[in-house]
Amino acid sequence: MRVLIVDDEPQARARLQRLLGALPDIEVVGTAADGEAALVQAAALSPEVLFLDVQMPGLSGLDVAASLPDPAPAIVFATAFDRYAIEAFNADAVDYLLKPVEPERLARAIAKLRARGLGQPRPPIRPAQLLIPDRGRTHVVAVDEILWLEAADNYVAVHTPERSPLLLRRTLTELLEDLGSAFVRSHRGAAVARAAVISLGEVSVLLRGGIEVPCSRQHRPALLARLKP
Repeated sequence: MRVLIVDDEPQARARLQRLLGALPDIEVVGTAADGEAALVQAAALSPEVLFLDVQMPGLSGLDVAASLPDPAPAIVFATAFDRYAIEAFNADAVDYLLKPVEPERLARAIAKLRARGLGQPRPPIRPAQLLIPDRGRTHVVAVDEILWLEAADNYVAVHTPERSPLLLRRTLTELLEDLGSAFVRSHRGAAVARAAVISLGEVSVLLRGGIEVPCSRQHRPALLARLKP
């Protein structure tokens, strides 16, 4: 869970940062001493949660909460005053903590945030296209056009039906991590697009367009399993 702490009191910031740092799976990505700095850091750091003081010089915590762009991070107010609680919850705050914040009370606030799904792993965003520089030009290759990938030292040769292989400066392992389950290794140095596979032989994979790609005995069982619906 990525957290930004906003408080004009250095001791309060340090205490909250120490308490949050003792909890599992919490990352304090930054701190801010006033509302304007909070808005700048919220835009730059994309925190999931703001722990926000109410009374601060310039913009108040309530002003900051009202000025956050959509989608806004969740808000937990932490203040020495209880009189702002109604305004805080009207601002859709998840919780309202009184300073000095106690560890048990902070843990309950974190539990409320987790109950909303914050701090949970997010599915990776798979690229729809690859940008491949080549001799002063940048080629745009749609991922769903790629038939197979071939390792070439620290490069990957990207094979499509319509053009000569293009070399992308990545390792095959790194690229497959980015592309996800749409591609599967058929060989230590090759991976095929699952959607392009026509048939699987003992030592090769036949792709649409009549292209044959090497298939090793080591990778054949996993490839066969991945081709099943």
